[in-house]
Amino acid sequence: MSVKLSKRLSSKKKKPPKDNAQTEILQKLGLEAYSTTPLDPASILDISTWTLEDKAPLELKDLPNAFLRRLWLLSQDARSPCCQPQQDIPNNDNKSPEEKLNGCEGEGLCAINSLDLVTSVFMSANSFLQQEMTVRMVQCQFAVPLVLPNIDPGEPSHFLLWPLRSVLSQWMSHSLDTYKGVQEGNLASTSMPMVSCVKLGRCSVSKSQVLNHVLNGLKSHRETFVHRGMDGGQLPRRLSNGLVEIGWYLPSGDIDRDIFPVPVVISNLRGDASTHEKCLKLLCQASSAVVVFCGDLREKEKQLLMSCKNMASKLILIDLSDSETKEKSTVGFVDQNLKEHMGLPEESVLQGSNLTEEEVAEKLCKTLKGLLPDRLKFVTLEAAAKLALEIGLSVDEGPICKKVMATVEEMLKGLDEGSAEFRMKQLPLQGPFWSKLAELDKEESKQSKEGTEIDPQLQKEKRDIMAQLSSYKMTPAMKIFTDALFTTDKTERTYFLTWLKLRLHLMQSEKQKSSQETFAMLKTEKKGGMSEHLEELEHGDCNSVADSDSFCSVSTTDKKTKEHPELQASEKRCSDEEISHQISDDQSCHVDSGENGTLRCEGKHLDQSECTSAKSDLTSAKLNMGYDALTVNLVASCSQLPEPDPNSLAVEHFLREMGLIFELTHISPGSGSQNVLGLPSLATDLLLYGVPLELMDGDASNIPMCWLGCVFAELKRRLPQDQLRTRVLTNLGVYHARNAEVLSALFGVKFPENKRRLCKGVYMVALCVPDDLRKDMECDFLFIIDVEGLCSVSVDNTKNILTHDNEMATFATGLSDVLLQNISPHSDKFETTFTVIVNALLRTKEHDSLPICQLLAQDEELNSKLQTSQLSRISEMLQTEREDSGNADNQNAKTTVCTTCVKGPWSNMSVSELVDTQYSEAVLKLKENLFEALKSCAAKSTASGLPEFMAHLCSVWDAVKSESFSIGLKDTDIALAFSLLCTEFSRWEGSFLENMESWLRRASMKIFATKAKALDAAVENDLLDELKNEAQEEVQSEINKMKSKVDTYLMKDDLLKMDIKLFRPILMSNMVKLQNHMMEEIVRKLKAITENHCSLTQLKKFESLLEEQQDFKLLALVETSKSTKLLLQDTELEEEFEDVWNKTLSNFNFRPSETDDITAAVTDTLRQNLISRGFQKHMKKLDTIGQNQTPGFQVYDEHFGYRSRLKHMFEDNNRQQRLEAQQTASKIIDEYSHFVADKCSLPADFTCSYIVELLENIEKSLKEKSMDIRSAFEVDLKIYICNAACQDFQKLHDRFSKDKELLMLISATKSKYLAEFIYHFRKRDQCQRVAQAFTTMVIKPTVLDYINGPLGMQIAEEIKDKAIQYRSPQAFQQSLLEELIKEDHFESFVEYLLTYDGFRLRKIQETVVAHLSESTSLGKWKQQRLGEIVGKVASAVSQITEDTNGVLSDTKPLLERMCLILERDADVDVTRDSLNGPLFSITTEWDRFVKCLMELLATLRLDLVQEFSQNVDIPGLLNCVPVQPQDCLFKRVKGCDKQCPLCSAPCEEEELGHEIHKTLLHRPKGMLPYDSPSLPSSNIMTCKDLHSLHPNWSNSYDDPSSQKGSSYWRYVLARFNERFAEEFNQEPVIIPEEWRKITQEEALDSLKKVFPN
Repeated sequence: MSVKLSKRLSSKKKKPPKDNAQTEILQKLGLEAYSTTPLDPASILDISTWTLEDKAPLELKDLPNAFLRRLWLLSQDARSPCCQPQQDIPNNDNKSPEEKLNGCEGEGLCAINSLDLVTSVFMSANSFLQQEMTVRMVQCQFAVPLVLPNIDPGEPSHFLLWPLRSVLSQWMSHSLDTYKGVQEGNLASTSMPMVSCVKLGRCSVSKSQVLNHVLNGLKSHRETFVHRGMDGGQLPRRLSNGLVEIGWYLPSGDIDRDIFPVPVVISNLRGDASTHEKCLKLLCQASSAVVVFCGDLREKEKQLLMSCKNMASKLILIDLSDSETKEKSTVGFVDQNLKEHMGLPEESVLQGSNLTEEEVAEKLCKTLKGLLPDRLKFVTLEAAAKLALEIGLSVDEGPICKKVMATVEEMLKGLDEGSAEFRMKQLPLQGPFWSKLAELDKEESKQSKEGTEIDPQLQKEKRDIMAQLSSYKMTPAMKIFTDALFTTDKTERTYFLTWLKLRLHLMQSEKQKSSQETFAMLKTEKKGGMSEHLEELEHGDCNSVADSDSFCSVSTTDKKTKEHPELQASEKRCSDEEISHQISDDQSCHVDSGENGTLRCEGKHLDQSECTSAKSDLTSAKLNMGYDALTVNLVASCSQLPEPDPNSLAVEHFLREMGLIFELTHISPGSGSQNVLGLPSLATDLLLYGVPLELMDGDASNIPMCWLGCVFAELKRRLPQDQLRTRVLTNLGVYHARNAEVLSALFGVKFPENKRRLCKGVYMVALCVPDDLRKDMECDFLFIIDVEGLCSVSVDNTKNILTHDNEMATFATGLSDVLLQNISPHSDKFETTFTVIVNALLRTKEHDSLPICQLLAQDEELNSKLQTSQLSRISEMLQTEREDSGNADNQNAKTTVCTTCVKGPWSNMSVSELVDTQYSEAVLKLKENLFEALKSCAAKSTASGLPEFMAHLCSVWDAVKSESFSIGLKDTDIALAFSLLCTEFSRWEGSFLENMESWLRRASMKIFATKAKALDAAVENDLLDELKNEAQEEVQSEINKMKSKVDTYLMKDDLLKMDIKLFRPILMSNMVKLQNHMMEEIVRKLKAITENHCSLTQLKKFESLLEEQQDFKLLALVETSKSTKLLLQDTELEEEFEDVWNKTLSNFNFRPSETDDITAAVTDTLRQNLISRGFQKHMKKLDTIGQNQTPGFQVYDEHFGYRSRLKHMFEDNNRQQRLEAQQTASKIIDEYSHFVADKCSLPADFTCSYIVELLENIEKSLKEKSMDIRSAFEVDLKIYICNAACQDFQKLHDRFSKDKELLMLISATKSKYLAEFIYHFRKRDQCQRVAQAFTTMVIKPTVLDYINGPLGMQIAEEIKDKAIQYRSPQAFQQSLLEELIKEDHFESFVEYLLTYDGFRLRKIQETVVAHLSESTSLGKWKQQRLGEIVGKVASAVSQITEDTNGVLSDTKPLLERMCLILERDADVDVTRDSLNGPLFSITTEWDRFVKCLMELLATLRLDLVQEFSQNVDIPGLLNCVPVQPQDCLFKRVKGCDKQCPLCSAPCEEEELGHEIHKTLLHRPKGMLPYDSPSLPSSNIMTCKDLHSLHPNWSNSYDDPSSQKGSSYWRYVLARFNERFAEEFNQEPVIIPEEWRKITQEEALDSLKKVFPN
């Protein structure tokens, strides 16, 4: 509908529903209001027509609108119940389970079942909107409602027949007993098998999913029926239980791909059938077969299943029961009574337990194929509606609908005689008189234009025609038609128009059906008899084919072929060309009419003498062809886009007759009745409700001016006088470009759909523009004009077809503000179509300004691309304004012509064909382009009112009638010649652009060659001026070449030469446009290149400065990290980077601004502030901003109120009050100074937010200080500060202005620089830490090992050289014994006797410690070794560095190589265990790593040198050396480790490998514990019999030296006898008295005698 009025089509309101769960769903969806006043098609205007995007619904109430909007876009997501989740999702604890279930996370939340959404919208819509929805749902291959449950469960469900009556489609059956060809019909009245599917009990598989596989195949992803696997399909159904949906399968004729051989309709009952018995009963009685999906059944359900046996024609059971309860399953129940009760064959029971949906579908499909096409009865949905009434369901076609149907039948009486006869009798005004009158008017207009006297003969003919027309009386059909439209019941009127359209289609399609049956009769004839039929066809008895309607009616299987008398009685014969076209499709020779009346055969022209032979050959070919060849050609002709039938009848013919009746009244005043005079009001009413108004009769090529004038006058009277601005959008395309369907898809409007029925003409609908678009489009109404039947056959003037097409196209184009050129993908008359469109554009260009052109391509094939490209090129050429147009117009002209490709479903004649997936987006894109074009019209011209539009219409028609154009209406050559010229011009233009592009590249090289000099403004400006001058000369030179080529071309072409005054200005204007555009582009690009070069230079300088600052900072941070050994966090690094960033920006030299003044921006901000504060009376003071002001803010008396001044007048002339105000102002000014300093320190440009913040600070400060002051004080203070801010912030803005984009760029990439800063620090710190770890864990241990390795041996050698006791074991033994006796410590003797080895080691260690504490050579040894190993480490590092070249490398393998080199060259063992693991596997710059390593190595050397120079930590040193010096010395003086087995005295034999041990210092008894097993109990000298007891020991008592040394131990025993006894807890031994007399000196002397050396 075009204009949405407050009054709906539904004149009768429904009763409000009772409150229940169903009404709750409607309330949640926001549809409760439509339960009483249903939605009608006018609602689509608000929902879809003006929408440019598919917005996701945000809440439940948005879902119905989203469903309708997406459905009108034929989107597969239309049924989706998902809402876009809100940012703040409220607590859902109180939500119902279905609202919580299945949130499509990240995409949307499903809160309602998809079927409930569809059902609720159907419940809320009237029958006409339901019809529109059904047609589009079928196009989307969605299942559509057949039985709609009542919102009140107590009321019967609704059977929806009316919405299905508009569903038309084509198919091709495989059946041999019907016509083998494309069939077309209304799916509501077409006989076909109907398979109904119901469910009993709970099933494990999805019934709807199974049906989807049956309908679409197992591999298809089409979702005809909603199932639980879809979004929202798994949620509980609240509204749609009891819904019956239907979907169709229509075969394509491909036996290998088709699932079923004949059309099949499948119905689906939602919910358990046991709870919807009426629907089950209807389906059982109306269906060809009933499929029952059986789960685990109870007794009641089993009885219900048994009751179906008498109702269903065919029953198929699918057992889906649980296998564990198989003995009680449905199949078991049926099997027991199979033959007795139900008579089901075995193949009618399918096992489905434990099967998937695909497997069940495969079984069911196989069963149905076995039943089709002969074993299932054919039914219609119309018959099902009658059964629904009998059962108790309500049917939507009520009394009003029945009344309308009867009215239409009465009106169309006589149509069965033929459309031409009916039109002649009932619509006589459209006959030859109207056409002849149009011709006479045009002749008069031409004579008036030429200035000649009107031919009297023309005037006489005109009077004669008017005289004959004056006797006209309204025919019965028109009387019924007008009376039906004059009804006050808008619902009845809509029913009438809709049913009239459908009925005309059904009745006229009988002619095509008869033709099909006639050709089917030929199948039974013998070959010999075929020539007779062909002869009849050749002689003209095939007029039914030529006169066939576009819709092939469906042939039922039960009907038999009958003879049709109209085939023999037809008066019109088929032309030779028509028959040859039908027969020659499969022949090598294609014969059709060529130019100048000749025939063409395989591309060769035949002259008149050859035509006879060609025709005779053609007749022979006909006679020799078999039936199959003829049938194939007939099928092919049906499958191709048909030629419209000029004799067909449509609703528009009756509306045209209505206008002509009124026009006749104007010709013969007083002849019209009251009803006739009310026809304009009726037409206006229809126009406002979306019925198109015919502006021009395309058949007669005439316009009823009086009729249109009165209609527009009535329209003006009805509309508000301030809302009459109009814009015109025209769709111009040939008859098979699906113009009406395109406009319906875009705007939801309805124009005549000319498939085979033709009502040639120019039609218009009016759309009321919504408020939000009126400002942009600058109009209140959008007139959409559609040209129907262009380049098609006309009913009367076949000889004037081309003229009429040119007149229609020129007239429609001349009316337009925006012209949509609709390019048909099936055009086989492209040349004719092309010339008509181009000529219309040329004439409009000559007569008036050209509309903004848009192009629609319906596919992307080569043919369409060529057509689109050529028309786009021509439109661009003609779109150019005249040479005196301004730059704004030229700029607008650059973007006018847009091409959009929309692969629409308009050519899909079958519901089985899929809609292109990009269709929805393409439609929205096309609509967006059209709206942008309409908005561009606002800048181009002022919208006209209704009177101006009518005047313009008259002007255009007068120009068309009088042919006030240079290009004649019959001329076709000029368009083609101009097209070739445009192509050539495009080639010249391309060469011009290439040359200028080459010049621009050279200019760019000059700019880049300036390098850093480009930052100098003077150099930059001089270079730009130089390049601009060069560009201007280059462009002018190229344009002059093009002008020369144009003039040469025009003079050479004879056709263009005749109209050179028309074409040369167009071409010159294009060249001026091209020149201006090119100069603008070059200047823009030169500035952009220069600016880009400067910006890149600045950016490099900034990055260089930033890198320099970062290096300093990184070096300091790494040193800090190394010294503190703390790992810096990212937050700390960010703070450090911020410091670097601010320092870099503050030190960077941004390019200064030139003319950008911020005063205006500051003033506007202050103005808005004062307005918000209510200080409008001070606005004049703002003029002082930007002017010089006195230094310092002055407080005046007017700043204080009258009472305040009166109060303080005696207080020293208000001095105190003024002083306080002055102090407050000074404080605020000081705060301003700090504010400015803070803002200027930031690395950012000035913004108005600074002023807003500043003014807020002033208000806050004044509010804190309580003073009795007026608003003038605040205003003056703000003006003073803002004036100062203009100067201060101007400096800041000047610093950043020219490099503002650079500043934005580097600010936007600040995070990248920060990440790089952190990365570089982390890499350097990691490099430092890894080098430190390697030094600590590998290098330092290796260095220390190298130093300490020989240190123990060196210490031992030095001690041996200095201490003579370490030269032999005996010397060491002697020294120990001497030391013991000299110390005279009992404890030492005990230690020596009991732990001989330990005592010796202790004494050696004491010697070592004493030596180390006095030695001075230790440090020299260490430093010498340190220097050696450091040099070897450095050498190893340098060897590795030579191979890496400083590139990024993995450090681990390199460090391992370095360790190997050290081991090889330094002869040290390097501990490499620490290299295992990920610590050393880092990628870093080897040069940086080596630098860190060498620095650490130097540091290590210094640390060790310092350590070596300090006092020696002797215990630490001894712990570090691998060979202990005491061990070396002990090993040297240890001697034989054997001891006397009797007294434990050590063996003193020094010779290596001796077998006989001896000792000269045997110890007497009492010096060891008695319990020692080696000591005898008698005799104080225990070792006298040693050799006898132990042969490997010599008897020392036989050695004189032994006697000499015996005094030593005797002295010791005598000295400590009692102590030994006490120590060993034994009695003292009895010793000889002389032992007590031995002195210490004697004991020592005895040692010297034993150890003489």
